[in-house]
Amino acid sequence: MFAVSTNDLLIRLGLATLMAGIIGYNREQHSHPAGMRTHILVCLGACIIAMIQQQIAAQTIAFASTHHEIYEVIRADPARLIAQVVSGIGFLGAGTIIVTRHNISGLTTAASLWATAGVGLAIGMGYYEIGIAGALCVLIVLTVLKRAIKITPIRKFEVKYIDRVTTQAFIKTYFREHKINVVGVAFSTEKTGADNGEPLYKNIYRIEMPRQMNYAELVDDISQNDNIRTARMITL
Repeated sequence: MFAVSTNDLLIRLGLATLMAGIIGYNREQHSHPAGMRTHILVCLGACIIAMIQQQIAAQTIAFASTHHEIYEVIRADPARLIAQVVSGIGFLGAGTIIVTRHNISGLTTAASLWATAGVGLAIGMGYYEIGIAGALCVLIVLTVLKRAIKITPIRKFEVKYIDRVTTQAFIKTYFREHKINVVGVAFSTEKTGADNGEPLYKNIYRIEMPRQMNYAELVDDISQNDNIRTARMITL
């Protein structure tokens, strides 16, 4: 294993910056937590650590070749620092994941950071083909794949209401007009908290929504009905 020359160092750092910048631009363009600078820094850091590891290994080999009396006890693990990057980047990725009561966001950004660190390690070790091909695959997943494969997530929508017949008719009409597909529904009745002694009905719908419609719009529209007491999205 040879030491990293100045030319190699500049090429690797420049290539790592370019590859990570392209990936980070995609994330920043869509207003995700980690943007261009974050991805570049992650990739550069991984690249630098990989080059440090390569330099350590080269120095160890050079030292062992000039000290034959101790070369048998000298050990150099070329993957030790790299392994720490692979595990350590998880802490940074975890910081981009936002968990709320009804939603989890940032998983894709966290994964892109982890993948970008892998690109940096490959470039830092001098495996340019792996680094460039890896960066291109990450870009394909973040851009082309999202458009090519349409996945409609199933969500749970809870509604509590009075006046069962009228309100159910309103909900069915709303779903039909807005092309909301009901996969399943669970019914229940509560005797507490109802108006004028009327029972309080609860429906939990499993729905598929059109991409152009957001959950806030659904909740706001359904809540406008006077018979609706609660309308909210719940976790699966």
